[in-house]
Amino acid sequence: MRQIVLDTETTGLSPEAGDRIIEIGCVELLHRKLTGNNFHHYLNPDRDIHEDAMKVHGISTDFLSDKPRFENIVEEFLAYVQDAQIIIHNAPFDVGFLNAELQRARKPVFKEHVNGVLDTLAMAKELYPGKRNSLDALCERLGVSNAARTLHGGLLDAELLADVYINLTRGQDALLMEGDDPKQAGQGAAKADYSRFNLPVIQPSAKELELHEQVLVQIDKASGGKTLWRLHQTA
Repeated sequence: MRQIVLDTETTGLSPEAGDRIIEIGCVELLHRKLTGNNFHHYLNPDRDIHEDAMKVHGISTDFLSDKPRFENIVEEFLAYVQDAQIIIHNAPFDVGFLNAELQRARKPVFKEHVNGVLDTLAMAKELYPGKRNSLDALCERLGVSNAARTLHGGLLDAELLADVYINLTRGQDALLMEGDDPKQAGQGAAKADYSRFNLPVIQPSAKELELHEQVLVQIDKASGGKTLWRLHQTA
């Protein structure tokens, strides 16, 4: 499956109040691996940037004065995301801004161009209820280095989110060793005769059982609830 991890930076918080997108950063995943086929543009919003927003991303109005407008790159952008599954952290925010920009460009809403939108913030809240689930918090929790992130940035945040997403969805494909062919996984495995061995049975601790259950939950979510053990449990 082709997936696009997307992030935007904006002039403020409200597309309804006229705030605009000033940066779009996207990275492509094929079979859960980064391809290097990225999409990145700074955009001239034709308006000032709120002071609080500048503190977040550090992008100034002067810097954007000679950058293209959204309508100048909309065809390139839509061709890039066409029919892909889109992964966004706090998707309603970015999709709301994208829809506003597409409306100005007289294009259909964002969902009409893509194969669904996956919100990693919603996923994280379900996996880690009651905990901080910002991108920085998830990087720390999942062991993703964000040392280069002093300010928000569309492309850098998309790259970090791709790593976070892979860690959030440690499904069957993620368990393959690098270089393995997923089509051949589980086929042709050599059979061993253990009848001559007296193998000890080591019972897991309560903590190990808890961690095991967390991994099963993550795999189940990555499969869309189609793992065999869950189907047998509900049968």
